[in-house]
Amino acid sequence: MKVLVTGAAGFIGSHAAERLLARGDTVVGLDNLSDYYDVNLKLARLERLKKHDRFSFAKIDLADRTGVPALFERERFERVAHLGAQAGVRYSIENPLAYVDSNLVGTANILEGCRHHGVQHLVYGSTSSVYGGNTKMPFSVHQSVDHPLSFYAATKKANELMAHTYSSLYGLPTTGLRFFTVYGPWGRPDMALFLFTKNILAGKPIDVFNHGRHRRDFTYVDDIVSGIVGALDHVPAPNPAWNGDDPDPATSQAPYRLYNIGNSQPVELMRYIELIEQYVGQKAVMNLLPLQIGDVPATWADIEDLHRDVGYAPKTSVEVGVRRFVDWYLEYYGRA
Repeated sequence: MKVLVTGAAGFIGSHAAERLLARGDTVVGLDNLSDYYDVNLKLARLERLKKHDRFSFAKIDLADRTGVPALFERERFERVAHLGAQAGVRYSIENPLAYVDSNLVGTANILEGCRHHGVQHLVYGSTSSVYGGNTKMPFSVHQSVDHPLSFYAATKKANELMAHTYSSLYGLPTTGLRFFTVYGPWGRPDMALFLFTKNILAGKPIDVFNHGRHRRDFTYVDDIVSGIVGALDHVPAPNPAWNGDDPDPATSQAPYRLYNIGNSQPVELMRYIELIEQYVGQKAVMNLLPLQIGDVPATWADIEDLHRDVGYAPKTSVEVGVRRFVDWYLEYYGRA
């Protein structure tokens, strides 16, 4: 297939593009190479992809109302993996308008491109953050998610609603994947595993929010990519049992689906830190802090639907995953 992968220079997008290329698909990567974090890391990810003959790259901003439609017109994609976004809960408190441009305007541009150019299936990244104030565990896609606690989460919930509209109005098959705390090699420098490893190695304190009592459904990036590719191959159909008197948020009378994609084995943050300490061979100096605004104390994914429909089965324990990240970090950055 010819697949558009947005956010191809990003953490998840680069891994997904690499997997699609490895199995023989043609991939066009889109990214604006924003300076939200180190652009050199993004360029290094791209260099890995450019080794493949079937990869090409388009430096375009998702919010570009001329460039994005022109790309769809020129390339005629069969399927789209929309993994580009302005990420980060905390940054959405500082700069919410960045999320309007990338996550709202950008996703609208992708939906319009899919609508007008015969795309067979759009898979897009959502987030566990949409569960917000929900406390019933594990989080299920069949729960209502109307109480987001960050603007980032609100934009991702909006993306799900936007996708449903296009599925309903235009018959565009769409699948939303709610990612649960993705980690692994080539990860984002603003995420806990990267920050903790960097600071521990440098002998600097790490900020440990909620006094380390967070529980997170840490999910290794290779497992996430298996779910993305499986979902891309599984085009959703309307749910004939959907009932407007008792509407299921995860399905529809339209070709629309939502799935959680996680490890379904929550781990306490302190255990995560212990593993980093073990693999780098140094103890952490910790600043124990209260729960941050916009954050939630725990996440836990119910992944039954994705397992049933596409065979998704995460295989990587946090012990193995953290070791692989630390090994990559030391190889890429060194110990200094």
